[in-house]
Amino acid sequence: MTYLQWMIKGMAMGAADVVPGVSGGTLAFILGIYDRLLNAISAINLQALQYLFKGRFRQLWQHIDGTFLVCLFAGILCSIFSLASIIGWLLEHRPVPVWAFFNGLILTALPLLLRSVNWSLWRGVLFAMGILFAVGIGMLAPVQLQPASWMFFIAGAIAICAMILPGISGSFILLVSGMYAPVILAVRELQFGILLLFASGCIIGLLSFSHFLKWLLQRYHDATLALLTGVVVGAMYRLWPWQQGTTMYSPSSYATAFGQHDLLLALVCFTVAIGVMLALLNLEKLLGKEAGSAVQQPAAGQSTKE
Repeated sequence: MTYLQWMIKGMAMGAADVVPGVSGGTLAFILGIYDRLLNAISAINLQALQYLFKGRFRQLWQHIDGTFLVCLFAGILCSIFSLASIIGWLLEHRPVPVWAFFNGLILTALPLLLRSVNWSLWRGVLFAMGILFAVGIGMLAPVQLQPASWMFFIAGAIAICAMILPGISGSFILLVSGMYAPVILAVRELQFGILLLFASGCIIGLLSFSHFLKWLLQRYHDATLALLTGVVVGAMYRLWPWQQGTTMYSPSSYATAFGQHDLLLALVCFTVAIGVMLALLNLEKLLGKEAGSAVQQPAAGQSTKE
């Protein structure tokens, strides 16, 4: 049953990654697997290479938490391949219900995230800084450019960092930096040299940034949670259902501009999302197995200082 839980949570992350402006890292953070994901990724280090070169594959698998990663990424890939076309069509033709659904998911989990932090004045400041950072990112307008080859490496490193950072979408970062269209073009035309540069940037960025986030959570657990929770709250700016580009509308003004506001359908999707998130948060109980809490607390002896 544990494997099934990981796959289901991976599917939730994959569904979020399909939508520009929504981060799979947000779902990992909300669903209580963020710390474990960072630990598994950051375990791909020199020690892992030593196990690999010495043929000690069992120790390598245990060292990188291989079963967890395989189940999680299997769920992510399954969700992406099965939902990408559906969500893509909905975002093009009926975007309001999609944004309303993701609003429901995150708002349902928000009280749990807020309760997970031992609040202080400094942590409140970090929370506000996280909100301002995410709103600032969300207000950026997309640009267009003709990138040099080396820019694909940088774009990969930055996008993958954003992807594992709760509240920030890697695809949205590519969009506002002007690299989204060039990367998609490279994929469609199978420009293997460009794709290799992009993938190399992703690998370097993922390994280095995961170590940094792990260090923050080990040394300043509650302060980091406060900052990340603020980023999640600030990212809600990009999830307002009635929007177009960087412009936000009321339902009535949206209907005037685009013909319909889908308010009733948005409310239905919002309500369904509440049920889905409650089910995800109680997945262990629903599957008959107790597991960790929704947001992990510091391990024994782990510092929560600021």
